[in-house]
Amino acid sequence: MIVTIDGPAGSGKSTAAKGLADRLGFEFLDTGAMYRCVAWAVLQKQVDPADEAAVVDLSRQIQISFSDAQVLVNDEEVTGLIRTPEVTEVASVVAQYPGVREELVRLQRDAASGTNIVSEGRDQGTVVFPDAFCKFFLVADPEERARRRHEELQSEGKDITVDEILQQIYQRDQRDEQRDVAPLKAADDALEIDTSAVTIDEVLDRLEQTVRERISSLSQ
Repeated sequence: MIVTIDGPAGSGKSTAAKGLADRLGFEFLDTGAMYRCVAWAVLQKQVDPADEAAVVDLSRQIQISFSDAQVLVNDEEVTGLIRTPEVTEVASVVAQYPGVREELVRLQRDAASGTNIVSEGRDQGTVVFPDAFCKFFLVADPEERARRRHEELQSEGKDITVDEILQQIYQRDQRDEQRDVAPLKAADDALEIDTSAVTIDEVLDRLEQTVRERISSLSQ
């Protein structure tokens, strides 16, 4: 069984996907981290993010893996390193390249083969797993998404204003929604949930209830 959770940055999809996977006893696939890994490698190797051919070539050379709560690139632990504003910005750029997306979609489908999984990202329900058992699309007000990201970065000791984050969110949304390949949008059969004014537990309750109801309907 594959459950997909898509949505823009800051909508809560990563937290929701992790929590839902725990509640259901499913595996969790953080596809956003995979694009961040490519972006981190681009910065580490000093590759020009605008050089599409070089970025695509690099994406095919690196090995991305997950171990418990850790993210690894070529066996180097990068869990915290891929969450910086610099990596976030580059990730949004490299995610536009068809060659990068093709490579990571292949890896994502391989990871989901033969297992029950909750997969989060921006194109999971539309492109990667169009036949997924259950699909969700999370949204939230841009201001609320910026506030959440600001709190997260502050807790990590990073100094950036809410206004700066909000501007980044608008720019990233525009790139994600307008890119030619796999633009950010809800699948036609996805359940849309606004997380702006609800707690994560309330979101998880609704997600879990929906999935379990669909599982129950299969056995009837």
